[in-house]
Amino acid sequence: MPRSVNAVASRQKRKKILKEVKGQFGRRKNVWTVAKNAYEKGMVYAYRDRRNKKREFRALWIQRINAGARLYGMSYSEFMGKIHAKDIQLSRKALADLAMNQPDAFKAIVDALK
Repeated sequence: MPRSVNAVASRQKRKKILKEVKGQFGRRKNVWTVAKNAYEKGMVYAYRDRRNKKREFRALWIQRINAGARLYGMSYSEFMGKIHAKDIQLSRKALADLAMNQPDAFKAIVDALK
């Protein structure tokens, strides 16, 4: 009895991955084994960087809040300590946006803390 292989499903799986790596450089876009490795590595990076993105944005917000607070003679840690003491419920994302785009509103918050 001949060996039964599901060539249709195999071809679909290969086509799906080759479609995903379309646009990459060299053999990564058209050689099956290289493309499969490139695809898998890309998925690993995507998984990792979905988590790293959150860290990087938090760090950016902290830098912006720190820069805004230092204009008014306060460090980031002092500023956040006073924010928590006064129980002002604003996220770092919102505070960073205020510090960058609405300095008057940020100054009002700083004045409320002093």
